[in-house]
Order: sequence, then structure tokens, then C-alpha cells
Amino acid sequence: MLTQPFADAVVEAEKVIAEAQHIRTEQDLVEGYDYLAGSIRASLQLAWAYQRDFPFFVRSTGPYTKLGLDNPDTLYFHSYLRDDREYVVTGRRGSTADLSFQVLNGDYTPIDVPDSLTAFDDRAFEIGADGAFELRFGPAKPDAGPNHFTLGPGSAMLIVREVFSDWGAEQPGVIRIHRAGAVDAPPPLSQDVLAKRYGVAGKILLSRLRTFLAFPEWFYLKLPVNTMTEPRATPGGLSTQFSSVGHYELADDQAMIVTVPASEAPYQGFQLGSMWYVSLDYINHQTSLTADQARIDPDGRIRFVVAERDPGLANWLECTGHARGYLQIRWQRLSRKLTRADGPEVEVVRVDELPDRLPFHERSRVTPQEYAARIAARRAAVADRMLG
Repeated sequence: MLTQPFADAVVEAEKVIAEAQHIRTEQDLVEGYDYLAGSIRASLQLAWAYQRDFPFFVRSTGPYTKLGLDNPDTLYFHSYLRDDREYVVTGRRGSTADLSFQVLNGDYTPIDVPDSLTAFDDRAFEIGADGAFELRFGPAKPDAGPNHFTLGPGSAMLIVREVFSDWGAEQPGVIRIHRAGAVDAPPPLSQDVLAKRYGVAGKILLSRLRTFLAFPEWFYLKLPVNTMTEPRATPGGLSTQFSSVGHYELADDQAMIVTVPASEAPYQGFQLGSMWYVSLDYINHQTSLTADQARIDPDGRIRFVVAERDPGLANWLECTGHARGYLQIRWQRLSRKLTRADGPEVEVVRVDELPDRLPFHERSRVTPQEYAARIAARRAAVADRMLG
């Protein structure tokens, strides 16, 4: 059967999910099977997009194809490359907080993180007054100009991230890619081509599941629980991004207060993730907040409250039934390195202690109606930018 290699991979993938070490409850397993469904969908999409001579941008992750602690504030795109070809990327800059590009020499694996061969944001190239731009990626050229970026040996993938801070106000841009000078067309489909694609899809599926179950072991789970690191360069070579990470475990009557200075960086965001290393439901629940969405206290600090119980506060991040999970703060489009003073302070308290522990507690309160309006705005904003 043409599809047998992929079918076999799905069977093996279900075992990977069922044997995940973090599973403690039936709900953990159910969420794993849901994660598997999104991964199956994504793997087929990515295998069919593996066309380095006729490239196009594909959504790397989204609300229903999550992986790698996906950022709810980011649209992710990628395209596959050859290091000996030239590619033209054209588009129009939107009004988002950040637009960045990264070239990798491969894909993530369960034992390795691919090298970042180049990474930059849109401050590194010329953009027209109307927001239009044209970039070229390819072999080194003398006097190539500011909008040419050399593809180093082994270049295999171009990733584009478009990052929103104000979901309601900022607008995405436009981006497209083609191989320079291409006048031919892809060859007709054949059974051999389709068999290869199904085989590639199976390999992608198993690799992505195993990789991103191993990833937290490298960067999160060796840290003390209910703590967060000082800001550090985000692994993977994103030169203008820093992050602070951790993992939490909270009882139903506990809350974690995460206090961090509001940054001058154009983007600062905090999110929660499940033990499957994917974002929690950010459409129907407030499981993430940017500096634009959060309420900043008069002393210039943002005090997030991570809890299962509703504390009636604007900066509540909902655990949505997840007593354990991951924490991540990102700063992007930085113009300086961050220090410990820019990072978070963490305190775990009882929920009923919050009025005494939060110096601006009364100012931080919201009514149920106000909170419901926040959720309605999230649903509309996600539909507008992610599901269109």
C-alpha cells in the first residue's frame, strides 16, 4: 500500500504518546492524543511542502498544529532551501511588533538542535516607504547589497516569525518566496513521488513527537520547580530574542506571582504550556499575556498571577486544569542584552493571600463582565490573524 509507511508511523507515534513519562492522569493521555492529531495533520502538510526547487511558505504551527511551546503571539512560517540556489523573498511589512528571519542547517531532532546559520529582524534590511521589501538568500556575492543574505553550507530551512503585541490593533504583512530565475514547473506527480512524501511525513511525525518531548529535559525540567531563570539568549541562535523559562506545579489553592519589569523592548510576552510542551488554550482562556495586554502597575512592573482558581485579577493566567506545566517569558527585537534585573521574581502563595501580597491589588481587579470581554476579544483576534 502506498500509505503503509505513514500508517506504520502513526501506530508508532501513538505508542510514543502513550508511553510519555509525564502522564499521570487520564486527562494527560487525552491531551496527548489530541496533540497527536495535530501532529499528524502538520506532518502531512510539511511533507507536501518539502519542495526546495519550487518553495512556498507554510504555517509551521498554529492553534491546531502545535509544537515546541508555540508562542500564541506569533505567526510562524517556513520554507525549505538548497544552499546552492538563490531565493527571492518579497512582501510587505505589517504593523506587528517584530518580523524576524532565521536560516537553519536542518531540523530539530531528539538528540540535537539545528545550528542557526543566520538570524536577523527587519532592522537589518531596507524597506520601502510603503512597507514593501525584497530579500535575496543565496551563495555569497561581492557587493550584493544590504538585502542579500548568504546561505551558508548546509542551509536547509528559512523560518519567518511575525510577532504581535497588541492582538487587536496590529496587522500582519504579506510574504512570499520563489527560486530566482525559475521558469520551469514541478514534474508531474507519480506514485513514486507520493510514496516518498508519505514516507517523509511518517519520519516528520515521529521526529517531531520525540524531539519535543525531549526538549524540555534539556532546557526546563532540570531547573527547580516553581522558579524561572534570569533572562538569557533564546536557544537556537535568535540574536535579538531573550527568554526566561521554568516549570510550575501548583495546588488548587495556590497561586504563583511572577513580577517582571515592563520592558522597553517592542515585544514582551508571558505564556503557559502543558507538559506536552505546547501552549495551553489561548483562544478561549487567558493563558498568555503581552505587555500591551497586561495591566502594568504604577511602579513600572507587571505582576502576573498563575493559578487554577479565578482571583478576579486582570493579569491572571489560567492553568485550565493543569496542575503542572511550563512557563516562558520572551523579549524580542531587543537593542541590548538583558540582565538579571530585567528578569522575573517568583513567589508562590495561597490564593487568599493575594490581596496582601500584591501591592496594587485593588487596582488590578476586574469584574467577571470585564474578564468575559477580554476572552471575547481574544477569540476575535485569533480568528482574524490565525484562522483566515
